[in-house]
Amino acid sequence: MTAEDFMSRAIALGALCEKAAGDRPFGAVVVRDGQIIGAGRNRAGSLKDPTAHAELLAIRDACARTGSGDLSGAEIYASGEPCPMCAAAIGWAGIDRVVYGAAAALAVERRSPAVSRLLSSEAAAMMAAWTRQ
Repeated sequence: MTAEDFMSRAIALGALCEKAAGDRPFGAVVVRDGQIIGAGRNRAGSLKDPTAHAELLAIRDACARTGSGDLSGAEIYASGEPCPMCAAAIGWAGIDRVVYGAAAALAVERRSPAVSRLLSSEAAAMMAAWTRQ
């Protein structure tokens, strides 16, 4: 299969999204060694889960199929530019390359929440204690 085939599959998955359920039209496939090892489409609305983005579901599928949380050597094809949450998950999964279709400006409007720090030293102490175990 070619890169165009993988992107076509991601786009086709996005077309399956249920607009009436609140799902946005995004699809993604994870590919390693020329084979699709994971696939997903946006299900945030239908699952009532704001993290059920196509990329995250494709990563979860790939991890389940490979039996590993390490997707080094893989690439992900996404119908739309990954949001910051998905980009972070792609990095944590060790995926080496991202290929996307529509730019974020064409995809969805992003909203940033207010952020503040609280109990910083307590949180740092807990993490340090965990690391020493």
